[in-house]
Amino acid sequence: QVQLVESGGGLVQPGESLRLSCAASGMIIRAYVMGWYRQGPGKQRELVATIASGGSTNYADSMKGRFTISRDNAKNTVSLQMNSLKPEDTAVYYCNAVDVYTRRAYWGQGTQVTVSS
Repeated sequence: QVQLVESGGGLVQPGESLRLSCAASGMIIRAYVMGWYRQGPGKQRELVATIASGGSTNYADSMKGRFTISRDNAKNTVSLQMNSLKPEDTAVYYCNAVDVYTRRAYWGQGTQVTVSS
């Protein structure tokens, strides 16, 4: 009954910002490494960012500091702040959780982000 539900996707123009949110249920995210991945049209899924239970973060080099991942363990949510969006950021963005003990991975259904003029 673990469930990850993303929200906040939509259509924005280049240069604008967007914040995605992932709400978790059936799990306590403080016991997981949380992350965001994305998959653009005709492309492979790629890592965007991860955040450990203690708050340490890692980002894909291609994000170039434009994206920020954060977590609110009390609310059991993870967010992705995306700034200076570019057309190449267009993708379905997926929330991910990895149990560090079992190495099981859980995925949300994804939310569409489209950056276009």
